[in-house]
Amino acid sequence: MTRPLLGHLDPDFLRVMDGCRAMLREVLQTENEVTLATPGTGTSGMEAAVMNLVEPGDRVVVGICGYFGERIAQMAERAGGEVTRVQSPWGQPVDAAVVEAAVKAAGNVKLLAIVHAETSTGAETPVEPFARIARENGALLLVDCVTSLGGMPVRADAWGADAVYSGTQKCLSAPPGVAPITVSARAWDAVRRRETPCNTWYLDLQLLEAYWDERRTYHHTAPISMVYALHEALSLVLEEGLETRWARHERNGRALQAGLEAMGLTLHAQAGYRLPVLTTVRIPVGVEDTAVRGALLHRYGIEIGGGLGELKGRVWRIGLMGESSTPGNVLLLLNALGKLLREQGFKADIRAGLDAATERLGAG
Repeated sequence: MTRPLLGHLDPDFLRVMDGCRAMLREVLQTENEVTLATPGTGTSGMEAAVMNLVEPGDRVVVGICGYFGERIAQMAERAGGEVTRVQSPWGQPVDAAVVEAAVKAAGNVKLLAIVHAETSTGAETPVEPFARIARENGALLLVDCVTSLGGMPVRADAWGADAVYSGTQKCLSAPPGVAPITVSARAWDAVRRRETPCNTWYLDLQLLEAYWDERRTYHHTAPISMVYALHEALSLVLEEGLETRWARHERNGRALQAGLEAMGLTLHAQAGYRLPVLTTVRIPVGVEDTAVRGALLHRYGIEIGGGLGELKGRVWRIGLMGESSTPGNVLLLLNALGKLLREQGFKADIRAGLDAATERLGAG
């Protein structure tokens, strides 16, 4: 990011953009022509996907099992969509059978949307069943991969997803500021056949694509330094190798979870659907949420997230993403958290937690 700034139409900068585009296709596991990065954080990717695909009167079904699924639903409503929400308990995956029934009941559904890795709950929703539902009912499938891209298998083409977006500050380990997005040929046809103009100019994908492809039509002043950062982050991801990177996140995340449980804590997300990259752990009765998080930050230099929405004050969200997903960080967190819990009167078994995590790390 400290490289000298170039103009957003400078030939050297355009080559950096082309490199990002090629690497994004590889990381997203897609051959989609329309693959780029929107200016803005992951929410800009969400808004670009929703606002470009949803027109007034379109029927949209959103599977919701946390905070960010609800955000998709709200955006679809703002775009004029007729939204059906399918709710699952926060901490469980979206129920495919209930979604399928909702899609059939709604009839002529334009878009089906889910969150692959729900940041607010630590739960994964497997994508494949929803791709089948979308295909069989003539709908497009939108998948939020903000938390999973670069840390878990994301296979846009193999899934059959029509729009996939992400962010940079999680498992890609770049600063926040641009949002990778890829759109299938089928979805791109829908974008181009809109009867009404897209109601966001800045995130109009047809305008953005005209800047990212060989036309180089001026649209906005690109966030030059952020594109530099994305290029380097993607290079590091591919240098490590996707399979190797996914395995690293899996190993470290499961070690953390084993350690937390051995220490006497309860994990929130449903067993079998827990993300390796983000773990939600329930706050024990009598333990002060903000006091523990504040002490972790100021005494140990460790920042963890509090609960969002209905889980506020009920869980901690512990991320192990990208460069922060290391065995050392797993053990550091367990030791520090255990000490602070003891200070709050919770009898954390620190030794058992460290032993369980170490055993899992050694098992690979």
